[in-house]
Amino acid sequence: MTKKEIIIEFEKYIGNDNYSGWYVGITNDIDRRLFGEHNVNNKLDRWIWCPADSKDVAQEVEEYFLDAGMDGDTGGGNDDTTYVYAYKKNWRTNP
Repeated sequence: MTKKEIIIEFEKYIGNDNYSGWYVGITNDIDRRLFGEHNVNNKLDRWIWCPADSKDVAQEVEEYFLDAGMDGDTGGGNDDTTYVYAYKKNWRTNP
């Protein structure tokens, strides 16, 4: 997906929720990162992910949402890090 397509999908899903309550990141393994390392519950928590056309696109989307107020950090990944994800932070999750 393109940068614009992913941003639109994320914004539709998150709606009017405050971005500061969300975490954004990129990965090459959604299950490991989102449900393992971040401890997101796939049935109880709010989360979204999209495949990006490239690592560069994934990083651009990540930076867009970081600049908009989401929690997270830049600089991770390798060439196959093409998934962008976000989740609503709560007491269960681990940023």
